[in-house]
Amino acid sequence: MRSKLIVGSLATLTAAAGILTAVSLPTTASAAVSLNDSDVTANLWEWNFNSVAAACTNHLGPAGFGAVQVAPPQDSVSLSTSSDGAHPWWEVYQPTSYDVAGRLGNQAAFTAMTTACHNAGVRVYVDAVINHMAGANNTQTTTYGGSTFTPTGYSYPSVPYAYSDFHHPGDGYCNDEDGVIDNWNDINEIQNCELLSLSDLKTQDTSVRTKIAGYLNKLIGFGVDGFRVDAAKHVSVDDFSAIRALLNPTVAEGKAPYIAQEIFPGGVAPSSFTGNGDVLGFSYAYGLKSQFANGTLNNLSGIGSWSLDASSDLTAAMVTNHDLERDGSTLRYQDGTTYTLANYFLLAYPYGQPFVYDGFAFSTSATGASPPSNSSGFVTDTNCSNSAWQCLTQTTGIKGMVGWRNATKSATSVSNWTNTASNVIGFSRGSLGWFGVNRSGSASTATYTTGLANGTYCDRITGGVTSGGTCAGTSITVSGGTASVTIPANGAVAIDVNAKSGSTSSPTPSASSTSASASPSASASVSPSASTSPSASVSPSASNSAGTVAATFNVYATTTTGTDVYVVGSNAALGSWNTANAVKLSATGYPIWTSTVTVPSGSSFEYKYIKKDAAGTVTWESTANRAVTTGTTAVTYTNSWNVATASAAAVTFNETATTSTGQNVYVLGSIDALGAWNTANAIPLSSASYPTWSRVAAIPQSTTFQYKYIKKDAAGTVTWESGTNRSYTTGTATSYTLNDTWK
Repeated sequence: MRSKLIVGSLATLTAAAGILTAVSLPTTASAAVSLNDSDVTANLWEWNFNSVAAACTNHLGPAGFGAVQVAPPQDSVSLSTSSDGAHPWWEVYQPTSYDVAGRLGNQAAFTAMTTACHNAGVRVYVDAVINHMAGANNTQTTTYGGSTFTPTGYSYPSVPYAYSDFHHPGDGYCNDEDGVIDNWNDINEIQNCELLSLSDLKTQDTSVRTKIAGYLNKLIGFGVDGFRVDAAKHVSVDDFSAIRALLNPTVAEGKAPYIAQEIFPGGVAPSSFTGNGDVLGFSYAYGLKSQFANGTLNNLSGIGSWSLDASSDLTAAMVTNHDLERDGSTLRYQDGTTYTLANYFLLAYPYGQPFVYDGFAFSTSATGASPPSNSSGFVTDTNCSNSAWQCLTQTTGIKGMVGWRNATKSATSVSNWTNTASNVIGFSRGSLGWFGVNRSGSASTATYTTGLANGTYCDRITGGVTSGGTCAGTSITVSGGTASVTIPANGAVAIDVNAKSGSTSSPTPSASSTSASASPSASASVSPSASTSPSASVSPSASNSAGTVAATFNVYATTTTGTDVYVVGSNAALGSWNTANAVKLSATGYPIWTSTVTVPSGSSFEYKYIKKDAAGTVTWESTANRAVTTGTTAVTYTNSWNVATASAAAVTFNETATTSTGQNVYVLGSIDALGAWNTANAIPLSSASYPTWSRVAAIPQSTTFQYKYIKKDAAGTVTWESGTNRSYTTGTATSYTLNDTWK
């Protein structure tokens, strides 16, 4: 049945949990800066805590996101085998204790994440599993954090919970003979019996409520600002109200934590839960799929008449989440540009508090599979240059739309709605911004009433306005309140009062301009200056009919707070030497910065790395341009800041080392390219072939250097190898491999 399938998928995700290992309580987290005035949340589902922290610092905070949602942090079952393979994603929805000790990181990593996000201006919301503990039908009892439990005995000593703390058949609450929900229209059964055999907590009991509230208050003390309450439909309104009344105010802002309740459709009215907080907007997500998939965007003008779960001010709106993308009831990342356009609309239209979702890639034939993880199930760091992860929240378009929404938030309704065609629409948010979207295979040009004052505006989706007041992307001229706008095929355009040419007050966070004094070395054969033409030896448009290839740029570069690293080059894909159009690299693996760019195949081009600080000041490498030629297959360029490619060797460091939970292995050494013995600048090695940790580094040729391996845990504690320093000398070859074992 549809109702059972729906709740089943929610329950499937509800049917598993795993998380973080608890240590002694840290100092209460706090915010070093004021938090962003935004209602937009990035739902980074099952990203580990280190990766969430990096995303807050490098993307979400600068882009103006108001919050980030993280997956359940509790200790949970660790399943070496299941019907969905080893370590399915739903482990984290089967908690075994309230310790922060699971597959996403330990307590130290969690508190470091909340601090990093607060310092970036981003609140932290946690997916809270409080309806149940692990499945009573579990045959495996291994957990990530080391807690113990007895499934059939309903014993969870780490909390502690015992048999009497759960619902059972004939206990006066659950009247179903097998104790498992069968009738999805019976509210008593839905809220007092087991969801897919998950041990259902007796939330009517004061002692159970106190323990649940104690767990949530512990997270609040760690810096958590709100909760997405999993399976809230299965907890009575009165029971959750009593739990909510026990919650402390948040540390950062001193107010009640934000609440978003998961009330899957069927059997109950979501609006009946709104006295306890917002509800997830399932009906809105279904409606967006229907209109965007069918290309009937003109029907979006009637959203106000849709049968939605709750009013706008009480809805956590979304295009999809981890359940819905897997059951196919909503759009999902596999829908490509249609999915992206729906997310642009989610941010443009004034309904609900938008949650933009990023999870990990999955096959529609294996929807329960694990996120990228090591052999023990611990989730590995998110790498947005790797197709294994979804990283929509880090794209120029989404970050631009967050800025657009923040600029227009005081205009709470739409005006000047225009249906250029059934699949091309435009509307304004009062006099603050205009948005248009084209869900067709051809560009659409039309004249729109924008509601904006006369002037030249910078499209947020293609880059917005630079700190110098110029447009990083498309310019739109408004005259007499109207504008002739060309919306690209399967594209969108968004302009607003805070992204206006000539204004320097509110630049798009990801865009900045070159300072007047910044310039590369004069030795370049192709001038990196955007104001001059490149030499004829390398044409920026040089390519053949073979198409394009993926080029991954990895550079070792240390920076100060507020400075990012970019790659810029002679072809259009790399900005044609215009620093405003340089490609920003990800600092997820700092001090290795990385990104993958689509470049012409069978072409020659030159490139360099630059650093930009928060003021837009650009610093160029002092070495000559790097010159490369692509073929027809993907390429990877491994470089070090200010180490010329012509004089560099690619050295692969392979270190066999076992680690404990939360530890990673790094290499550092006596030369700048290896951090100059500064552990903060050590090169992180990949654990993809654990227990062998590996990474390629660009090292100067004909150079003798010393090096060592270290381990760092989530708290930043460093453990050095024993013994003397290792030593190596590169020659004139272009590559070397070092195979070592921890000593």
